[in-house]
Amino acid sequence: MPYTAEISRTNPGCFIFLVDQSASMSDPIGSGEAVQQRAQVVSDAINRLLTELSVKCAKEEGVRDYFHVAVIGYGHNQVGSAFTGALAGRDLVPLSEIANNPARLESRTKKVPDGAGGLVETTVQFPVWMDPVTNGGTPMTRALGYADSLVARWVDEHPGGFPPIVLNLTDGESTDGDPTSAAIGLASHATADGSVLLFNLHVSGTSGAPVTFPDSEAELPDTYSRLLFHMSSVLPSHMRSYAASQGHRVSEATRGFVYNADITSVVEFLDIGTRATELR
Repeated sequence: MPYTAEISRTNPGCFIFLVDQSASMSDPIGSGEAVQQRAQVVSDAINRLLTELSVKCAKEEGVRDYFHVAVIGYGHNQVGSAFTGALAGRDLVPLSEIANNPARLESRTKKVPDGAGGLVETTVQFPVWMDPVTNGGTPMTRALGYADSLVARWVDEHPGGFPPIVLNLTDGESTDGDPTSAAIGLASHATADGSVLLFNLHVSGTSGAPVTFPDSEAELPDTYSRLLFHMSSVLPSHMRSYAASQGHRVSEATRGFVYNADITSVVEFLDIGTRATELR
């Protein structure tokens, strides 16, 4: 069975986030008081996920390196590390180093249960590793090529491990050519446990329900959405099971793809897309 390799400190997993940082990511998402910049929503979601991964992998002696993580930004004809602070310029970083090196802590308000059936606002410290950036075009083909070089090296060094997972978050079409070939090349790398997984999330501020984890292109509105669908890997069985437990309709053909995503869908996409097998 593919995608069942145990993840451990000696055989870690690998997450690569590709983050669209083009000018259009400054456009709004959400409605009413919840309106935010798309880039802010995506960076918040990734920062929150890095915190959750660190907590999940924390033991008495500290955070264990069950995963190595890269956050790659692409925009303004540039592709490279989106980490800030002490990790700036670095690609795949062991999780313990990420946990120990946020660029800063921000004070955020959060509503929590008050014990009497209501909610009360409290202030929490929110670690930040990446900031929202919005500038220029959408060099998605180059970004996929950049990820290709990272996964090629990773697969070489971890031939028996769980395959790398690449999550591409974008709000628009590639401005440096058709990314299909680059996506196919990326997903062609494989360990003994299966091929590299490429998942795609299209962030949108338009009305209309998101199309989440489809198993065909039938509900997709245009050529661009269908292109992203076909670029996306089929969800492994453990991720399908988790998606089903979250209320999604799934089949063996369900792909790791969300179109026209709202704020809730962004968070859920990252949650499902980073589900790994048991940690040892």
